[in-house]
Amino acid sequence: MIRTLLVANRGEIACRVFRTCGELGITPVAVHSDADAGALHVRAALDAGGAAVRLPGRAAADTYLRADLLVAAALAAGADAVHPGYGFLSESAEFARAVGAAGLTWVGPPPEAIEAMASKTRAKELMGLAPFDPSKAVESDLPLLVKAAAGGGGRGMRIVRELAALELELESASAEAAAAFGDGEVFVEPYVEGGRHVEVQVLADAHGGVWALGTRDCSLQRRHQKVVEEAPAPGLAAGVAAELEETAVRAARAIGYVGAGTVEFLLAPDGRAQFLEMNTRLQVEHPVTEAVYGVDLVAGQLRIAEGAHLPPSAPRPRGHAVEARLYAEDPASDFAPQTGGVSCLEVGGATGGELLRTAGNDRVPYAAGEPPTLRLDTGYTAGDTVTPYYDALLAKVIVHAPTRAEAVRHLTTALRRARIHGPVTNRDLLVRSLEHEEFTGARMTTSFYDAHLPTLTSPPGEADAHLRLAALAAALADAAARQQAGGAVLPVRFGGWRNVPSQPQVKGYRVEPGGAGAEVRYRRTRDGVRADGLPEVRVLSAAPGRVVLEVAGVARAFDIAVYDDASAAPHPAPATYVDTPHGSYALRPLSRFPDPRADTPPGSLLAPMPGTVVRLADGIAPGQAVRQGQPLLWLEAMKMEHKVAAPASGVLTALHAAPGRQVEVGALLAVVEAVEETAAEAVTADAPPRDQEGRQP
Repeated sequence: MIRTLLVANRGEIACRVFRTCGELGITPVAVHSDADAGALHVRAALDAGGAAVRLPGRAAADTYLRADLLVAAALAAGADAVHPGYGFLSESAEFARAVGAAGLTWVGPPPEAIEAMASKTRAKELMGLAPFDPSKAVESDLPLLVKAAAGGGGRGMRIVRELAALELELESASAEAAAAFGDGEVFVEPYVEGGRHVEVQVLADAHGGVWALGTRDCSLQRRHQKVVEEAPAPGLAAGVAAELEETAVRAARAIGYVGAGTVEFLLAPDGRAQFLEMNTRLQVEHPVTEAVYGVDLVAGQLRIAEGAHLPPSAPRPRGHAVEARLYAEDPASDFAPQTGGVSCLEVGGATGGELLRTAGNDRVPYAAGEPPTLRLDTGYTAGDTVTPYYDALLAKVIVHAPTRAEAVRHLTTALRRARIHGPVTNRDLLVRSLEHEEFTGARMTTSFYDAHLPTLTSPPGEADAHLRLAALAAALADAAARQQAGGAVLPVRFGGWRNVPSQPQVKGYRVEPGGAGAEVRYRRTRDGVRADGLPEVRVLSAAPGRVVLEVAGVARAFDIAVYDDASAAPHPAPATYVDTPHGSYALRPLSRFPDPRADTPPGSLLAPMPGTVVRLADGIAPGQAVRQGQPLLWLEAMKMEHKVAAPASGVLTALHAAPGRQVEVGALLAVVEAVEETAAEAVTADAPPRDQEGRQP
């Protein structure tokens, strides 16, 4: 019987497991790095009457990847079981053995099953698939995919389209995998263009019982990391789902699997299924399966670890569920991770951890007209800070509805209306992805973002007009707040403000991300407030938190929130967030937020994110000629490597980066003195040739 459970993880998954602990009467124990000392998962454990144990340090390699520290923490806190979550050491057979050797219950599969499947190379051999030898690769084999043998989440994965780049990509993937999973083994396989990622959830007990809990489609991926997942996988040809489920059950039985696991497949355009791997842990996207089957997979893991039997048959599926992962990242800047304080995180009325409507295992399929459910799983709430040390996942938003179309519609609406005030996120990308005809028509593939990202991240044609309305609302709310602070009494609805000057009021903002400017000019007249360049706009009401504007006879509300952001980089400034019917905007007053680029020399290459310089391009040094797009250095942030390239062709006049150096966003990394195109050709003509990764062949 498990009485006290340590979760050897952090963030959203730790909070998720603790929620089930509360329902089962199990005392939770959290672990935390120094960077996570005040994190939500720590507070959740303490609030539930549990404990929290410090892991000294900040980097994952010094904390969450230290099996010895985790086992010692469990013993010190009096835990009798360990749940690994996902990522970190969740697929480490050595960690599982260390937990068992300490007399603790391991909530996961046996170490032997982990060894059989956690290494993708050994898993393929077990499934009878011959390994690909990269040393024998030829042009006709392209494209190729380099993958980490351990772990997942897209780390240690690279698509190779030129043979000359294969060696460096192998080294880069190995380094990233070692940093993320403590195992640098990588392998190579053919990359299938235009395929679908479909997987099967399995749950197995120690007595031979195995459930296949349907399929999931996880085809929408960026950098090989899933973004949108759903269950069941839509549009599969007749018999395909049953075939995949049978294969997954056979794989689980073949290795004596126990617990929750996922068998992943790649469906080629012709419908053939290719085995990818078996994840011997709980998946990030497990909530969609929980919703469709009415089960708690974490509770299932815990009961199975206690020796329970599964019922003879799995519950019946009902309805459709879709999950969107909300990341702190900027899709328009190559998904650069973002950091900073979270001032507000509200989606569909939830602020984290709430399941707004629950359903038990005995529920019948949806009745006509039954409302959808929304669930928000997160590791952050207002007041928390996103740091550069770990994954960029802010939250998962899950909607369960009678049909796929309803689930997609409700999820889209919830994301569009969400109040997310803090680091830049992928929220707009999620909304546009869910509305794209390929997704609504269930025709998406793993190449979705390769084909559509430029369009999905480009502002719509009416974006400028929407931004001007948001800036006007922010300026009016600011004026209302100032008048309230001065003791003035403002009418809720007005046709003009009394005792005010008639000259135009001017307010300038910097828009985040990107740094575009937005200037608003308005004046108060006898007929009401009028804005320059917006003749069809009427101000119906203005208050510090809400402004109602009428545009061409249609009234809409604009909600405004202002926060004093002392941590804003590079200069402190109040942040104004405007949530509108057309989207959300983050604005900063120009007068208090000077552009940091104004103080840097032309050609300056600034750090796009906080992180660590992991390496420089071969032989790179000041005085060297470089070409536009040539890689100069690599940053590691949130467990991913990010290439930083020359912004223009010219001469590298300064290099301020060095391996191991920690940099903040906006830090000066290098300076490239640009030259005219013809001159650049002459300058670089005698330079040693380099491949697309900055190496001399």
